Amino acid sequence: MRARFVRVAELIEAVGLPSVREPHVKHLRGPIWEIRLNGRAGIARALYITAKAQRVIVLRVFVKKTQTTPKSEIELALQRAKGLEK
Repeated sequence: MRARFVRVAELIEAVGLPSVREPHVKHLRGPIWEIRLNGRAGIARALYITAKAQRVIVLRVFVKKTQTTPKSEIELALQRAKGLEK
């Protein structure tokens, strides 16, 4: 999973965040986006926000157990994002 995360991060760095879309990243809600990671160990997600145009802040990384991203994970990421604004 780490190797896949690094690969997507390098892709974002190489081509720019606005150029990277599904299946690598997906918008969830408000300022929260997810980096989508698939591997032998399962499915993981890294929830992030953008700070300025060229900065990505990862708020939460977790392994998915269900088909949809749990609302509790999104809520936690939103709380952490609000903490960064202050």
